[in-house]
Amino acid sequence: MLKRAAAIVVTVLISAAIGVASALVVLNKGLPRTKHDYWSGNGNAGSISADPYTRAIVATKGLLALNSSETIYFQRYQDEQGRPLRESCVYELRGRDLPTRWWSITIYAADDFLPMNGEQAYSVDATQMRRGEDGSWVARLAPTRGDAANWIATRAAGEFSLALRMYNPNPGVPEDDSVIPFPSIQTVSCDGGAA
Repeated sequence: MLKRAAAIVVTVLISAAIGVASALVVLNKGLPRTKHDYWSGNGNAGSISADPYTRAIVATKGLLALNSSETIYFQRYQDEQGRPLRESCVYELRGRDLPTRWWSITIYAADDFLPMNGEQAYSVDATQMRRGEDGSWVARLAPTRGDAANWIATRAAGEFSLALRMYNPNPGVPEDDSVIPFPSIQTVSCDGGAA
């Protein structure tokens, strides 16, 4: 009888540990529903159909998420080769206008807050982006601006992430995000050397 009780206690403790560990992993890395070239998102963020994990992620990250008919959110943590985005690297972010009324791409430091670097260059958006004649744009992600027309400062960001927000997406986009021309990232150099 005592052995059986001990076995039950051990089983309960192991199950609880697995449950807590899986919840922490999901809360720290998110629970993406869709993934496009390392951009990941969850269309249920901010909706009444959001599962408990999605609601917990929204609460812990402080997203104040709106319904997908109002805003679509995507995050990116990796470069074009799947390596973590790092402040010691220089990246080029390339894209075109997105199928939405207004969009922005914002950097978040390793602590999920804006990098504390004093540069005031935390994001690029649809209204401030300088574009080429064909409508395409390039933004530099780097500790220093250099000669870049569009720049997001990565100094003091550590391993950072990017948040893409699309406000008032065009009809059909919330239901089919494969129509979104997601911006691409190209590593230019790391730690002062070539990529």
